[in-house]
Amino acid sequence: MAKMYYEKDCDISALDGKKIAIVGYGSQGHAHAQNLRDSGCDVIIGLRKGGKSWAVAEKDGFTVMEVAEATKAADIIMILINDEAQADMYRKDIAPNLTSGKAIAFAHGFNIRYKQIVPPADIDVFMAAPKGPGHTVRSQYVAGKGVPCLVAFEQDATGKCRDIALAYIAGIGGARAGIMETTMNEETETDLFGEQTVLCGGVVDLMRCGFEVLTEAGYAPENAYFECIHEMKLIIDLINKGGVQAMNYSISDTAEYGEYVSGPRVLPYEQTKANMRAVLSDIQDGTFAGKWIAENKNGRTFFNSKREQLKKHPMEVVGKELREHMLWKNDSDLDTASN
Repeated sequence: MAKMYYEKDCDISALDGKKIAIVGYGSQGHAHAQNLRDSGCDVIIGLRKGGKSWAVAEKDGFTVMEVAEATKAADIIMILINDEAQADMYRKDIAPNLTSGKAIAFAHGFNIRYKQIVPPADIDVFMAAPKGPGHTVRSQYVAGKGVPCLVAFEQDATGKCRDIALAYIAGIGGARAGIMETTMNEETETDLFGEQTVLCGGVVDLMRCGFEVLTEAGYAPENAYFECIHEMKLIIDLINKGGVQAMNYSISDTAEYGEYVSGPRVLPYEQTKANMRAVLSDIQDGTFAGKWIAENKNGRTFFNSKREQLKKHPMEVVGKELREHMLWKNDSDLDTASN
């Protein structure tokens, strides 16, 4: 079992007298900043001049600075902008303004794992990664709860990196739920793998295939949407609460029997595992990271074309129309803020 930390293991006074710069004020940024402030920490916001979040952060009562200025002023710099934008910002605005003894932090290890960012040896480096979207990090904190977090103590230059990292996570509420120790390499590789093979790539392709098979067989697209896409959340909620056995207990015996006899036909186990191992290999050896970095340098032509194709897919068109006619269409669970 990985090492776990809780509130009793965290001393938030490790942040006393330290100024924390949150770089980015989107989904995670606003939550970290507001939770830390409510925990009594000294927080400033670092943003690109003229960015749309500048006025939002000021309206929320924060002192907002350009990233270079915030880096100079802060003792701890947490980078919470998109992975693909971090390296350029680091080289331009952060690296020239780091001084010995400061700490730099991340909520995802991508740029450290693939050496797009290489901090100097006299800087503490840690990861504080909530396992939930920013609006949940904030709402759970306000409710007196917290979102579980991962922590990694990547580079301990001062001898205090562990204390600072745990205090930071306590400040955003993560210690209330539990903090699991990992490394930035392991977090990055498992996170990318889960996204690509199961949570995003796998699930989306599975839902799309099911929708297409039913509609191509002549069934109403609305029925196909409900059966193959809408009900996915109901199943996942059951699994989250009690695992697959609890889900099976809650569904019909007919559905459970279908799981056993038809699941392996849809996803031939050994072939699927072999395909997943190939994806994992690309993540481990840097092939995927290299492609993603190149994609961003070359205008995102593939990425943007796939995004446009998905937007026009019948399952998206039908889903949007159905949601417009449902009482839950205004559900605010969807977090659309940028990172």
